[in-house]
Amino acid sequence: MPIPKPVEMLKTLIAEPSVSSVDAGRDMGNLAVVSHLATWLEDLGFEVEVLALPERSGKGNLIARRGSGTDGLVLAGHTDTVPCDEALWNADPFALSEHGEKFYGLGTCDMKGFFPLALAAAANHQRSRLKRPLTIVATADEESSMDGARYLAAKGIPKAAAAVIGEPTDMRPVRAHKGVAMISIAVAGASGHSSNPALGDNALEAMHRIIGALIAFRAGLAEKHIDPGFEVSVPTLNLGCLRAGDNPNRICGHAELQIDLRLLPGMDTAAVVDDLRECVERASGETPATVRTLFRPVTPYQTPAQGRLVAALETLSGRPAHTVAFGTEAPFFQALGMETVVFGAGSIDQAHQPNEFLQASQLRPMEDALTALIAQYCL
Repeated sequence: MPIPKPVEMLKTLIAEPSVSSVDAGRDMGNLAVVSHLATWLEDLGFEVEVLALPERSGKGNLIARRGSGTDGLVLAGHTDTVPCDEALWNADPFALSEHGEKFYGLGTCDMKGFFPLALAAAANHQRSRLKRPLTIVATADEESSMDGARYLAAKGIPKAAAAVIGEPTDMRPVRAHKGVAMISIAVAGASGHSSNPALGDNALEAMHRIIGALIAFRAGLAEKHIDPGFEVSVPTLNLGCLRAGDNPNRICGHAELQIDLRLLPGMDTAAVVDDLRECVERASGETPATVRTLFRPVTPYQTPAQGRLVAALETLSGRPAHTVAFGTEAPFFQALGMETVVFGAGSIDQAHQPNEFLQASQLRPMEDALTALIAQYCL
């Protein structure tokens, strides 16, 4: 049975909400999206397996394989989206709409739009005898915890020579990105009547010292670590949000700062977090401070500029590979021994935004590039 056209597949996927969030009240499953993909892939002759995520109800990864032998190619993406504020959208985010050569909907570019193009490319080889396997992977929870990709890496699957992660890169190959760590710094002071500071221990005053120390820590990282291959050539530390106290006439008894840390390839994430913890503890003095990661950090990623997959995608796209600041699942696939490159239609500038869209003009070129890549690696 022929599979639907790419736009029809995208319409179906957008209509299935699959938000993942660290906020349990907004978190959803992804199995409805996986079910559609499984049906279409089975129609294309793939062997399909759905792996439920342990202790995560309604969450699962899909692995679909066609062809036998070793090496071959993996085309991978995530099935979840970020949450959205529907009031900020001009149309229903869960109904695909087309205006001015753009397809609008939550997940159109980040990154449900990748799957119809990957399946269309696979369909172009439906009658081909694959000498090496083609594997299509759809993961859960990339936007919150990356638990889907972590689970696959822990199980040691899939295996191939190369993997393309179809995040939106405007069809320009990405060979490196920074790592991501999000960290909570909580200060436990002691409240009391504001008329006498001696009655308590002001958590905001301790946090003031900590913020100063963090800014100095950031400057130290930027001094020691520079990579001119990145547009922002140094590690970054963003002071993201601060919550503290409950009333002006009470000594602030508790404060929490959440920060975002983005490290360059070659930096040891665990070591940097340990150094940051020591920095915070010194600055907090007698006021207790706790440092914890909000999720397991994503390590920096880099693949050699001279790799076969990098060269192939540079030729197919007509654009040189580059680096980006945002994180992806690439490190987890690379850890399985595959040359891994991030490459997809759509712009990261549209991701996580109201009225997210995918340019219609990129659909056919992306399908053609993946079709040619399958030929190179699997025929």
